[in-house]
Amino acid sequence: MVFGTFDILHPGHIHFLERAKKYGDFLIVSLAREANVKKIKGRAPRHTELERKKMLGSLRFVDRVVLGAAKDYVKHILQLRPDVIALGYDQKAYTAGLKQKLQRAGLKTKIVRVRSHKPHVYKTSKLRPVS
Repeated sequence: MVFGTFDILHPGHIHFLERAKKYGDFLIVSLAREANVKKIKGRAPRHTELERKKMLGSLRFVDRVVLGAAKDYVKHILQLRPDVIALGYDQKAYTAGLKQKLQRAGLKTKIVRVRSHKPHVYKTSKLRPVS
């Protein structure tokens, strides 16, 4: 299972998703809700939740795309019960103490960090035009 906004799908995202898929045989992408994107990134995503969901769902190695939790992300993870959660190299929001929160909830989910793929080139903040 992975989490993200995936607003401008780029080669860095593809690398991340492909690497995450190697940790299991079924890849679930939990897509950040628009309200949470605004809270974390300070701006709304360019594309709606449904547009982003459709883009991700079209990738052959993504098995399921779900909309993320509006509030309690731990409850969201408990419903899906992933064996592995793959985090991006730069994902900081909601990751502090994640393993402990899941253990307290009774999950033995393994948490891994996926290394970056050319972060100096493929990072959404670097690809967004300055307005």
